[in-house]
Parts: sequence; C-alpha cells; structure tokens
Amino acid sequence: MKTRNLKIKGYLFSLCFGLLLGLGNVWGQSGEPLFSETPGLVSYTHRKSFEKNVAATLDTIQSLGVTDMEFSNLFGTKPTDLRQMLDIRGIKCSSYGVSYDDLINNTDEVGQTAKILGASFVRVAWIPHEGKFKLQDAERAAMDFNNAGKKLKKKYGITFCYHNHGFEFQTHNGISWFDYLMNNTNPKYVSYEMDILWTFLPGENPAELLRKYGSRFKLMHLKDLKIGVPSNHLGKTSSENDVALGEGQINIPEVLRAAKEVGIEHYYIEDESSRINVQVPQSIAYLKGLKD
Repeated sequence: MKTRNLKIKGYLFSLCFGLLLGLGNVWGQSGEPLFSETPGLVSYTHRKSFEKNVAATLDTIQSLGVTDMEFSNLFGTKPTDLRQMLDIRGIKCSSYGVSYDDLINNTDEVGQTAKILGASFVRVAWIPHEGKFKLQDAERAAMDFNNAGKKLKKKYGITFCYHNHGFEFQTHNGISWFDYLMNNTNPKYVSYEMDILWTFLPGENPAELLRKYGSRFKLMHLKDLKIGVPSNHLGKTSSENDVALGEGQINIPEVLRAAKEVGIEHYYIEDESSRINVQVPQSIAYLKGLKD
C-alpha cells in the first residue's frame, strides 16, 4: 500500500508538472475550450506497469482523472476480474483491441470478452502481411472484416473498428490501400479508428482524411510525432519518437476540430515512449488548455 501511495503521489506531481508545461502551449489563447472532456487512455501506454501490477496501475490512471480506456491486453487477468477492478475505480473500458487472428478465428470469444468488459467497440490494429502490402492482403482483410464485423454487430451489438498503422497509405492503381479498405468494407459492420501519428507519418493529413470519410471514423488515438522524424510507409518508427501532444509535428487543434465535425466518439491518448510519467500528464494539460 505504501508503494502504491508513493506511485500515485509521483503521478500527481507529474500531472502538476504537466499542467505547468501545458500552459506554456496555450497562454495567449482565448475563446471556448476546444477539447473540454478528459481524454481516454490506451492500456499499451502503461504496458510495463500493467505487467507488474494491474490494480496499482489502474490506481495511477485513476489519479490522472482518466475514466475511459481501450484495452488490448488483459495482462493475465480474467475479464470478470478486470471489469470489477475498473468498476471499483469508476473507469470504463469502451474499446477492446485484439489481434487479427483472434478477430477471425475466435470471434465469439472476442465478442464475449468485450461484453464482459463493457466495451462497445472491438478493434484490430494490424493486418498481417509479408513484405510489401499487396492486393490479396487487402482483399482478404476486407472480406474478413466484413464477416467478423457482421457477427460482432448482430450477435453482440458491438462495432468493429480497424486502426490504421501507416502501411495502408501506399498506393495501388491510383488509390491507397486505406481507400480500398474503406470502399470494400460494409459501413454497417466495419468502422475505423484513426491513429493520428500513423496517419501523419506516411504523409497524410489526418484532418483531411477525417473529413473525407466522416462518420466511418468512430475512435481516435491521440499522439504526436517528434519534430524531424521523416515520413515512411512502413508502419514502424521508434517508440521514443512519441512526444507529448503539442510538442511534435502534428497540428493537433486542426485534427480535433475535424474530429468534432465527424463525431468521433472516444479519444484515447497513446504514448509508447519511456517518458509517460511526464508526457501523459503534459498531454492531458495541453488538451484541457486548448481554446477554439
């Protein structure tokens, strides 16, 4: 208990530090708040801590004021036990991330677990492929997403979302693979989660893409890319290239305005770096300080 209290105090200190840093990005602004809600959080951000102690990590997250989460790992706990720990702390799991293989081959188990957790969404963040992404990869994914998405919606009332990862923006016959997936998946059963870093890194404009496809996007990962990192279509960059929101290359206010226009339902901070103790509180403070 003493160790847990010390961790929480450390995070509260980081939050205060982040608030001061965040104010430096918003002083001089006026108007209505651009992002009034407290953002959610992706469990992967605290993966190392979750692997050691799930309950203590949830205490830390609760101390940040976070009440909405996307889990892509149960960290060795049973779904019922994780749900109980979340309920005790007033935290909701709104989205449950799974592997492509589990989505296709264990669809019922995925649906049942998501229901136990209380999630309204199931998402996949990678399409397996060898070498360069090819037509057969896109055709297979579109078919699999339609089939699994239909089952999740009709049997469990859950919306399936695909999370882009960068490689989808390579072009084929004049359009990107992302466009192909959008055009060949059924809007009734397949929606999308935009990761703004993995949209920006391959050279796309996240705000323009949001406006292009509108309500097909339901969820969003908020993260920023270190200044100076060049574009690539590999879907890979060092996790240390994640920086606090407002400190990188992405025009966060522009993205948020577009996200509000299209009706994004859940926003999750994801920070894959080793600096989350400072950067997550700083990102929260930055969002709260933005003015429209």
